[in-house]
Parts: sequence; structure tokens; C-alpha cells
Amino acid sequence: MASVSSMEFWCFLNLKATLVALLLILFFHFSKKFYSKFLPTPPSTLHLPSPSSSISPPDSRSRTPEIVSDSDLKFLIDNLDEKLDEDDKWENVFDKKTDFLYYEAKCCRPKDKPLKYLSTTVFENCSPELLRDFYMDNDYRKQWDKMVIDHVQLQVNTANGIEIGRTIKKFPLLTPREYVLVWRLWEGKDRTFYCFTKECEHPSAPRQKKYVRVRYFRSGWRIRKVPGRDASEIRMFHQEDAGLNVEMAKLAFARGIWSYVCKMDNALRKYSAINHPLTTPSVSSITLIQKVPPELDMISGNTLPAVSASMATLEPVNDEPREKKLSRIPSKKIVAKSLLVAGGVICLSRGHAGLGAKVVMAYILTKLRKHRDSSSQSMQTRGT
Repeated sequence: MASVSSMEFWCFLNLKATLVALLLILFFHFSKKFYSKFLPTPPSTLHLPSPSSSISPPDSRSRTPEIVSDSDLKFLIDNLDEKLDEDDKWENVFDKKTDFLYYEAKCCRPKDKPLKYLSTTVFENCSPELLRDFYMDNDYRKQWDKMVIDHVQLQVNTANGIEIGRTIKKFPLLTPREYVLVWRLWEGKDRTFYCFTKECEHPSAPRQKKYVRVRYFRSGWRIRKVPGRDASEIRMFHQEDAGLNVEMAKLAFARGIWSYVCKMDNALRKYSAINHPLTTPSVSSITLIQKVPPELDMISGNTLPAVSASMATLEPVNDEPREKKLSRIPSKKIVAKSLLVAGGVICLSRGHAGLGAKVVMAYILTKLRKHRDSSSQSMQTRGT
């Protein structure tokens, strides 16, 4: 009985420490919000000239300037080949594979810029053309990616292949994020494809209070065939400022990316089976794909990652011993994890601090109560 009482006392002390930590997180969160209100920083965005109509027809030519150019392609290739500034260092975030799927990701924090991600995904039994079409099919994405609640094509320039669109994404406990983006595709040698995307402004997509407009977005990928195998690799560079806490967004990425990649792989297999659903616009950046300039086609020669043919050496997706391992985690680690999740919910739920605090407290109290009950049961069993 004495050990049980001491355990309850320890849980009580840790609960007090948790509450203090939550109060500190809330204090810094609201102080940051207060200062940003009186010291606003204007976002850096690209503005387009107004088209003749509210939503331009697909064959609009002169109304879309070349705001995604070959210099952006050069910028993308340099990042994909990890040509960074001397002060930038990559940090490994995730690495996992199965018989049919490989994924790795790392991040880098540039000075005075959003977090930068670099990921590599290899899909077995997949051609580069199929993977390209799958990634660019935004209407099909709405069917399998539940975060995407809306997407509309705003404008296409048939002269240079530049396309503009608007996407709305919903994240748990957050105000929906609005992406007004412009992108362009290129085709290089040996069935290699590139896409670069960045934020812009468009008269057909005025800002609305019910959405948070993403103010900085730089993203792109390179798709190519894996030599000697019926497989394709997509190497992606991504950098955005969606108004989220950096550390907690990084934690959420590491925790949830594998399930998302597996869901993507399942959607890709269905996409292949139904032979490209006819949901994409008849005129798009895919149908107007540009050629990579010869001078840029020569510099992109970074080797593919060393992914073995067997691809079955790492841990499986379904990890059976996980429950047993969790049952042996000390209560101290449970409180630490609870604090981490607590900070994540509150910091990520900007503008919803009350809801975030309720979810956090319910989570922590439930975790502590379950651990106390299980510990008491185990001690009673040993006593008998």
C-alpha cells in the first residue's frame, strides 16, 4: 500500500508540473499572438495581373506571366541534389520500407526561413508516367486524401504550361488552410519529370476570413525510373509557412507520415487498376509539359538511394509487440509524452486555445488514470 500511495503522490506532482508547463506554453503562445498583432509582417507573395474574366478559360494565354521559370527549376534541382548553404545541415527524420514501398525524409532549418524537408519515396511496380499523373491528379486526390476538402483550377497558360489553382486543406483542431499556388512541369532525359510549385495571388481567389492563407510555399519533385527494376522514385523538396509551430509540426510529421505514405501507396494501386480516371481537366500543366533546358538536364545527376532489391530488411508495418512495449513504459515517460502532445495540440491549434486545452487535459488525465489503474492491478497480482 505504501508503494501505491507513493506512486499516486508522484503522479500528483507530475500532474502539477504538467499544468505549470501548459500554462507556460499558453503564455508564450498568446504573447506571441499579441506582438504579432501590433507588429505585423507583410507576406511575400506573387501577384498576377487580373484576367478578363473571374475564372480564366483553360486556353488563356497572355494573362499568366512566366512566374515559374527555368530559374525556379534550377533552384529545385539544387535542393534535390542537396546543394545547400554552408550553415545548413540535414537532420534525419524518418526511414522505413516494406516489400513494395520505401520512404525516407530529412529536414533542415535555414536561417530566417521555414523548415525545409527533403524526402525520397520508391514505389515498386510503377512507371514514371503513372506516378507523375497520380501526383498531378488533384481531383482524384480529393477522393483518397481526406485533408483536401476542395480544389479548383483557376488558370492555365497554353504558351508556357503554367497552371494556377486553389486548394483548401483541413487539419485537426485548426482553421482550414488555403493554398493559392502556381506550378509548372518539365520533362528531361530518360523519362525524368520535374514539377515546381510556389504561392501566388489570383483575383479569382480573394482572401476569406474562414481560411488561413498560406503565405510562403516552395515545393517540387523529380520523378524517374529506378535502374534495373520495375519501380519509380519521387524525390521531393518542400518548404512552407502555414502558421504552425515549427517543432510541433515537425513532431506531427514524424508521427503521421508513414500512415499517410501507406495510404498514398494504396491510392496509387487503385489509380493504376482503374487506368487513369478521367477527372483531370483536358488542358493542364501535364498536357502542356515543357522540356528541361539542356544545360539543366546535364547537372541533375544525383544517384538514386541505395535501396536493395529485396526491400524487406527493415521492420514490418504491423508491429505486434508494440502493445507489450507500451505497457512497460515507465510513468515518467508517459507524462513526458503527454506533455509533448499537450504542447503540440495547443501550439498547433492557434486561435483555438480553449478547445486545445480541453483536449490536452482530457488526454493527460486519461493517460495518468489508466497507468495508475494498470500499475495497481499489477501490484495486487504480485501481492497475491
